[in-house]
Parts: sequence; C-alpha cells; structure tokens
Amino acid sequence: MKTFKYIMLLALIVAGTLTGGHLSAKKTVVPKMYMFGFAASFTDTIVHFSEVQQVDNVWIESKNGFLLERENYSLQLRNYLAEKYKMPHRTCIVMFNQDRNKLEKSYLKLKQQYSRSRGNHFDIRQLPLSEFKFSTIDLSDVVEENNAEAEKPDKKAKKAKEKAAKKEKKAKAKQAKAQQ
Repeated sequence: MKTFKYIMLLALIVAGTLTGGHLSAKKTVVPKMYMFGFAASFTDTIVHFSEVQQVDNVWIESKNGFLLERENYSLQLRNYLAEKYKMPHRTCIVMFNQDRNKLEKSYLKLKQQYSRSRGNHFDIRQLPLSEFKFSTIDLSDVVEENNAEAEKPDKKAKKAKEKAAKKEKKAKAKQAKAQQ
C-alpha cells in the first residue's frame, strides 16, 4: 500500500511538471542574490563550503522566488572542484536568498550539522571568495524566446475563438431566417 502511495505521489509530481506549470511562471531579473555552494561525496569525508557571495542580475521565477538555472550554478562549483582539486563526481548544491542575513543563518546551520554529525569525522574545507566565485548566468535570450512562444498559442486561441464566434453568429442568423 505504501508503494502505491509513493507511485501516485510521483505520478502527480510528474504530471504537474509536464502540464507546463513551469513554463507559465513569469521570469524576472533580480539585481542581486546571495548564494553559497556546498559539495560532498558519498565516497569520502571531505565537504566544501563556498563563502556567501553576492551574484548580480540573477533570474528567478517571480511566482515562487526560485532561482532559475540552479543546476548550472551547482555545475560551476562541481567543475571547479574537478579541475582545481581533482575531485570529480561531487554532489553540489546552491543555497540562495535575497536576504543575506537569512542565507547566512542557513549557511551556519548546515555547517554546524557537518561539524557535529557522527563524531565530527567530516573534513570541512572552506573555499575563499578569491578562489571560487559564481558567475551570473544570463537568460535574457531564452526568456525572450519563451515569452514569444507563449504568446503564439494565445494568438491561435484568440483566432479560434473569433472563428467560433463567427460560426455561431452565422448559425443564429440561419436559425432566425428559418423561423421566418
């Protein structure tokens, strides 16, 4: 029974993402966003934390405030660790917030979890800002294309409604003529 519930939940999530909910959210630029990266591996005890840093002109979904291209920001950290420290296959995440104080609280909480967990056996390494800095990912071209494509179905729907209204008007005119 539990398996069925999990399958149904997964099906609902997949259905929600496939119905275009992601495409309908408006995408906007935020002048500044604060973020930090975290990297770990299941094969060793080394974890990396980047410093909390400001990234300018970041794209978000205005409806929920989610950072767009989160996976690419994570890839920046992953690629840096693979090239600089020869540590490929790291699991990397990016935490973000427009409020620096809130993000710093999340940063300290995550760092404390790794410094206290399982007898403090993690090797925590700090990546200074002079070594690693996130680069802004510009989505202006992609967003413009998506907005243009989103308008096309609206124009088609409008034309279809106009056509249906004309047909209905003709049908009413025919019906009125037939009644006379």
